[in-house]
Amino acid sequence: MTCTAAFNLTTTSPFLPARTTRIRNPHPTLHRFLHFGFTRPKQKRCRFSPPNATSLELPLLPFTLTEVLVPTESKTLHLYEARYLALLEESLLRNKKFFVHFVLDPIIIDDSLEEASFAARNGCLVFIENVERLEVGALVSIRGIGRVKIIKFLQADPYLKGVVIPVQDRVPDSVSRLSPKVIQVKQALCSLNSLEIKLKAPKEAPLQTQIANSLMWTEKELQVDCDEAFFPSLAERVSFAALQPVSGSSQSELLKLQQEKLKAMELKDTMHRLDNSLQFVKDNISMVAAKLAIQSVEMK
Repeated sequence: MTCTAAFNLTTTSPFLPARTTRIRNPHPTLHRFLHFGFTRPKQKRCRFSPPNATSLELPLLPFTLTEVLVPTESKTLHLYEARYLALLEESLLRNKKFFVHFVLDPIIIDDSLEEASFAARNGCLVFIENVERLEVGALVSIRGIGRVKIIKFLQADPYLKGVVIPVQDRVPDSVSRLSPKVIQVKQALCSLNSLEIKLKAPKEAPLQTQIANSLMWTEKELQVDCDEAFFPSLAERVSFAALQPVSGSSQSELLKLQQEKLKAMELKDTMHRLDNSLQFVKDNISMVAAKLAIQSVEMK
């Protein structure tokens, strides 16, 4: 089999032209190098469900570290290679529109190996929200639902498939402590959105910002057919909703966002993630306010 991944990935950013990245995995025997249980020393880990927890057998779609997807985030994929169109049909017809988005993280097991090894990390259960058929392939709109861990590899041809279990935050000692923090993050996100919509945007930009899109989805009652164990709590969803691209972000700002997303996916404490997200949103408010000031001067 060949596991060369060749597909276009488009991240839907509210005021920027869509970024398209071609991702290729040159290793023809990828499944030999996926080390699902590997973890770095002293790295914080999320609490996984116990062995008898609900599990799902789902198609797996790999991405690079720069393309981690967090719960509540939306993304549009352009799938055109036969194997990934087969994955799409499998998800639509047999898996209730679900598959798993995960990151391939290069690791070093043995310096003598000529080929690279990878660990499967940062799995996110995704739901297919829309499919637009094209002359070549399809545009697939997906939504991150909740974190998952890949515990077993089932197949590699024609696409990756495995068994996943839900990843959960620790249950806090007092759930009531989370409510004020959740309100703070939501208020900060509304303030950021109010500023963001004032920035100049290209004609093709969506009317709704990515932040507003994620926050609105976060507060909706989930209408998807799946075990509740795979759905994070409202507080956890809000903590991830803050980690969305802001209009006109520079490469360094987007890099910081990716780092925050990776850190958030590894955290097991909802309050800690809410605190980090609140600070991240406040930093973005200051950044957008500065850009609006410059925009105002340029318009005079």
